[in-house]
Amino acid sequence: MTKSELIELVATYKELTKRQSEEVVTTLFGELATTLRTGGHVEIRGFGSFYVKDYKLFIGHNPKTGEFVSVEAKKLPIFKTSGILKKRIE
Repeated sequence: MTKSELIELVATYKELTKRQSEEVVTTLFGELATTLRTGGHVEIRGFGSFYVKDYKLFIGHNPKTGEFVSVEAKKLPIFKTSGILKKRIE
């Protein structure tokens, strides 16, 4: 499902205009990103949770050349599926 499909679905389900629905979806994603950026944790019951994981600097190697390279520290968003959602998919 794409963002535009989600906007259309919300508009239909909640009897909103597409513009209102777009504002709802954009605000939701914006607030989710802001919360993660500031180190927060987002949990949507029955769906899953989002959090940021810190990865430290480490030494890896280029598999093509065998050369060792330094991989910079980074932060990545992680999504963990809830048990309820897992059961609904099965």
